[in-house]
Amino acid sequence: MFWYIVYMIGGVVFTLSLTLLLYAQQRLARARRELGQARDRLNAIEREIETERREASLKIRDEIYRRRREFDDEIKREKIDLDRLQKKLIMRDEDLQKRELRLDELKLELQKRERELLRASDQFRLNEAKLKTLYNDLIVKLEQVSGMSNEEAKATLLETLHDEVYLSQERWIQKVEEECKQRAKDRAREVLISTMQRYTSDTVNTATVGVVHLPNEDMKGRIIGKEGRNIKALEMATGMEFIIGDTPEVITISGFNPVRREVARRVLEILISDGRINPTRIEETVAQCEQEIEEIIEEYGKEAILEFNLQGVSPEIVTLLGKLHFRTSYSQNVLQHSKEVAYFARAIAAELNLDQQIAARAGLFHDIGKAMTAELEGPHAQIGADVVKRCGEDARLVNAIAAHHEEVAFSSIYGPIILIADTISASRPGARRETFAAYIKRLEELEEIASCFEGVKKAYALQAGREIRIIVEETVVDDERARIMAREIAKRIEGEMNYPGQIKVNVIREKRAIEYAR
Repeated sequence: MFWYIVYMIGGVVFTLSLTLLLYAQQRLARARRELGQARDRLNAIEREIETERREASLKIRDEIYRRRREFDDEIKREKIDLDRLQKKLIMRDEDLQKRELRLDELKLELQKRERELLRASDQFRLNEAKLKTLYNDLIVKLEQVSGMSNEEAKATLLETLHDEVYLSQERWIQKVEEECKQRAKDRAREVLISTMQRYTSDTVNTATVGVVHLPNEDMKGRIIGKEGRNIKALEMATGMEFIIGDTPEVITISGFNPVRREVARRVLEILISDGRINPTRIEETVAQCEQEIEEIIEEYGKEAILEFNLQGVSPEIVTLLGKLHFRTSYSQNVLQHSKEVAYFARAIAAELNLDQQIAARAGLFHDIGKAMTAELEGPHAQIGADVVKRCGEDARLVNAIAAHHEEVAFSSIYGPIILIADTISASRPGARRETFAAYIKRLEELEEIASCFEGVKKAYALQAGREIRIIVEETVVDDERARIMAREIAKRIEGEMNYPGQIKVNVIREKRAIEYAR
């Protein structure tokens, strides 16, 4: 049994060994096959590398050949350029040699002329000495003949020449000024006529409303109230003075603030129509009217801004523009006048190819200071300039507003444009009404300025102050002096007077000889 088991174990071990041997032989055969395949792939890779190496070598040789061709072509071109440059240098060298020869010739010629000039200079000095001797002899003889010394003769001659030069200068200046003025007038006339023709608004004079009509005389007593408490309450609440005179059914409202005056007028009309007149009702009505007026002011200001399509305008300026609706100047509504100035300024700027927006803004804002003259002291032009400057407006616009009455100097072209537009709006027929006293004073001032000049017989202001006619002494003032006098009078009028439009200065010199046959 034992040996049977041993034989069995030996058979199993032999079978396993044989199996392992067969498996090892299969693995060895597979490994040999894989090694052969790897050798084939290695050979294929080596063949590919050799092929790529040959192709790269061919490409390198082609590139070397191409670069060599390019290099040869570049060398040929540079050689051609060098040959061309060498030819130019040779030509320039020949030209320099020719110039050098020419300079040598000129040098010789200059030396020859220098010798001639030296000889001429010596001769000139001799002649100068002779002339000086002759001049001194001539001066002595002239002094003996004329009885005047050399200095006296010089002074007389200089005085005569000064008068002649002065008159000639004045004639030339007058001629140039007349030509320039005529050209400027023609151009200005074209611009202004074109500007005014494009504005077709009717002229409307707005009178300051300061009178309220009553339905009957009994209403005066109700407005006054017991012991005057109603009228006192009205005056305290509105800040205006209510004048109840002998004129039947009329109450006059007096005060410097146009907005407050409009509030007082509306309050009085509401109280009269309502019939309830007492201090409490007065206070309520005043508050209501003040609110309405503020809304109306804002509405007028916004309408003016929208009419000219202005952007970025401060609310303060909008409010002040609305207040101008209740302000008048020489019976002309200030807001309407400001709109006209803005329109004229924009049209003039368009004719001159300038910024129309700046011109329109400056024209619309130019009298904005009049809305604050009741609260602030000073010229309205400066007040308005301070306001727009505080609101961040353009510096050119600020100067145009401050200078539109020539109280400060112009710093840009927009200043004269606003001045001209303001004058056009104010001087249009029917736009303003001047008081009789101011009119007479302007005429008298014109005649006084003309009469203070020497040689003036009489001066007459004509055509409502648009012409000053001056009659001079014909024996004292000659024709040239008359022209100079007209110019000096015109300059003095420009410097001392304020007037619309222009004033013609007409100097008349006339000599008459009269005899009678008897």
